[in-house]
Amino acid sequence: MKRHRPRGFTLIEILIALAILAVVATLGYRALSSLVDSEVQLTSEALRWRALDASFARIEADLRQALPREARVGATREPAWLASVDGDGHSELRVSRAGPEFDADPGAAGQRIGYRLDRDVLTVLYWPRLDAPAAALPDRHALATGVTGFRLGFLDSTGNWRTRWPALGEAAVPRAVRIELTLADGGRVERLLALY
Repeated sequence: MKRHRPRGFTLIEILIALAILAVVATLGYRALSSLVDSEVQLTSEALRWRALDASFARIEADLRQALPREARVGATREPAWLASVDGDGHSELRVSRAGPEFDADPGAAGQRIGYRLDRDVLTVLYWPRLDAPAAALPDRHALATGVTGFRLGFLDSTGNWRTRWPALGEAAVPRAVRIELTLADGGRVERLLALY
């Protein structure tokens, strides 16, 4: 008579199968978790670059509409382009820009705008009109966050880059502008903009 072995798995075989399943599940979870983390990081990076691109597009649109017209500020006049460097080495810029063609107020077709860095935020400034009282304060709007450096360069007629504008003997509007942003992660982004 043959001995008949019962069909099924032994306890040891089941434990080994469960251990192998646990190892495979752990490896699968780690791989999936890594993919999800990479997707989140790529999405946030894409959003950051999209915001920076929109900021550069905004600056470019404003500077391409620049007018070579001085602005009256109270009893004084400011040059059409007024660029300087603050105590931290960041650029500040005020520009006369074309505005709405049809405005009820005479002489209001145009606007004074500015750009500056306020505590890691690139800010655009809008004055209520091109010619404004000395006490007029600009509206401030955040353009980009996570910016630790904002530097501008202005190309003069001799091909030299300057950090301040206007320059003696130069046109009211520079030939080109170099915009350089330093990001919080240490990266630098630079754009050149030819104006004429």
